[in-house]
Amino acid sequence: MPVATLLPFTATPNRKSASPTSFRLTEKFILLLVFSAFITLCFGAIFFLPDSSKLLSGVFFHSSAVETNTRIGPDSGDPGSAGNDERVLAKIRKDHEKALLEAKDTLQKRPDEIKQDILNDKDKVAKESLGQGGNDVNSLPFVEYHRPPGATGHEPEDPVAKERRAKIKEMMKHAWGSYRRYAWGSNELRPVSKQGHSSNLFGSIKGATIVDALDTLYIMEMFEEFDAATEWVEKNLDFNVNAEVSVFEVNIRFVGGLLSAYYLSGKEVYRRKAVELGEKLLPAFKTPTGIPWALLNLKSGIGRNWPWASGGSSILAEYGTLHLEFMHLSKLSGNPDFAQKVMNIRKVLNRLDKPQGLYPNYLNPNSGQWGQHHVSVGGLGDSFYEYLLKAWLMSDKTDEEGKKMYYDALQAIETNLMRKSSGGLTYIAEWKGGLLEHKMGHLTCFAGGMMALGADGAPSDKTGHQMEQAAEIARTCHESYARTALKLGPEAFRFDGGVEAIATRQNEKYFILRPEVIETYMYMWRFTHDPKYREWGWEAVQALEQHCKVEGGYSGVRDVYASTPNHDDVQQSFYLAETLKYLYLLFSDDDHLPFDHWVFNTEAHPLPVIRKDKTDIPNEPTRLWVFLCGAAASSRLRPPAPACRIVSPL
Repeated sequence: MPVATLLPFTATPNRKSASPTSFRLTEKFILLLVFSAFITLCFGAIFFLPDSSKLLSGVFFHSSAVETNTRIGPDSGDPGSAGNDERVLAKIRKDHEKALLEAKDTLQKRPDEIKQDILNDKDKVAKESLGQGGNDVNSLPFVEYHRPPGATGHEPEDPVAKERRAKIKEMMKHAWGSYRRYAWGSNELRPVSKQGHSSNLFGSIKGATIVDALDTLYIMEMFEEFDAATEWVEKNLDFNVNAEVSVFEVNIRFVGGLLSAYYLSGKEVYRRKAVELGEKLLPAFKTPTGIPWALLNLKSGIGRNWPWASGGSSILAEYGTLHLEFMHLSKLSGNPDFAQKVMNIRKVLNRLDKPQGLYPNYLNPNSGQWGQHHVSVGGLGDSFYEYLLKAWLMSDKTDEEGKKMYYDALQAIETNLMRKSSGGLTYIAEWKGGLLEHKMGHLTCFAGGMMALGADGAPSDKTGHQMEQAAEIARTCHESYARTALKLGPEAFRFDGGVEAIATRQNEKYFILRPEVIETYMYMWRFTHDPKYREWGWEAVQALEQHCKVEGGYSGVRDVYASTPNHDDVQQSFYLAETLKYLYLLFSDDDHLPFDHWVFNTEAHPLPVIRKDKTDIPNEPTRLWVFLCGAAASSRLRPPAPACRIVSPL
């Protein structure tokens, strides 16, 4: 047998190398396959076995592991390390299973449910970040609480006033008790149908009547009812709503009501809630001029104006009625943004030319220019003028800018809008592009009280004149009540076509429990102590009891000239906040919420004067004005003759 056949691994004669270690091509291929299979098996073991991470670190990072063990010492040995690895792996498996279950549940939900879950998660994250470093209302700066004088009063010495004051408290108990029984937590009450009523002015915010009535309950010393309202506010008052609200209405009713309740009671929940809501209103000022939007979505912060308001304009009475509340929000929160926002509004207004010195009702927040030249001291304009005066008074008479703006505006109103009818009734007309509309709204009747409140600060040669004007406006507004069948005032009344102080249009004949006429009576009583103002107020009480009171509360009426009332089935929240409060104060002594310590916002929520580096001083007597009326002074039931004039203060 040839040697070659016996030695298969020997080179053939034709090969250049005759070395005994040489391999044939087929043999090399077999060895390569075996080696590849071994490598594949090793890597599979490393990456796919349960302890692969530990094996991998042992194979590729052995030196690093040894170095680590050397640094931490021999006592941190393998048993603990293995236990930690097992716990980590167990947690990974558990999280993986949880994620699979959540994904399975999510896939079974409807798209709208998934979207809501995402929004809820975003809210949760936002709240957590707010608590970690944001502007948390639960961590407000410390404010030393001092209750200003006169938060509660005492029984009047006059037996008639005492009896009538007690009657008004009974009215409040009926209104509040009916709301609590039939509409608790709703914004307002439907007293005829005995159910809740919600206006779209408040979006999804609830409890407008509760917040609006808080200070009235406290002032009337209805403390059990006040405590029940406080408990509701703590547990249920929620501003985290995805809804559009009226910035103006929410500010004067909710922010104003919460601030007043805090200053009267000292309860911290009211300060916290007021600041929380104030912060939610701040996005309304995100306009090119800083003039706020009328409507705001509290969740998204997106604002807009009423579509009917002169090409998307903001309204004077709305953006001009934030000053009092926002100044107090800055004081209680330590956040200057509130005050800066409302002071900027004045800067915008002061840069503009005023037609005849008047402020038009419409201002475009984008261009900073006036809209339609419509001027009114009633609806759309009213409380702007009120807040100029009250900003000066609330600042302890240091806000000279506000004072000048008020008295300049009042002079323009007297020159361009105030007129006297042929029957001797003074009224404030409306101005539309230079033409007068001889109509006066119920809302305008607040002006009598405003003029009386501001008369003492006017130049000395105008003080008495402004008190006379205030008295004349009060008389005109009383006539608007006296000339109806129900002895309740219409929404608006006219002085043309041979009529005076009478509504001539059907859509102006309704009465919705408004307070403005009673408000003027209260101010005029405080400054003059003329008994006719209490008598006029008592006439209104009797009419309310006879025509507006129903088993389930108090209702407005659709036509004050009809012989029998047709109820509108709404008990407005401002009936408890304003109308009943002003009536109660009308029959209270002057040291109950004295004017030198308190200023009322336009919803009748009392806010304290902000003293400058001094504490509250004792009550100062209110200056009383004496009327001289020709041959005889006015009687308790008859208005003063046109010849009456104010001659001096006492």
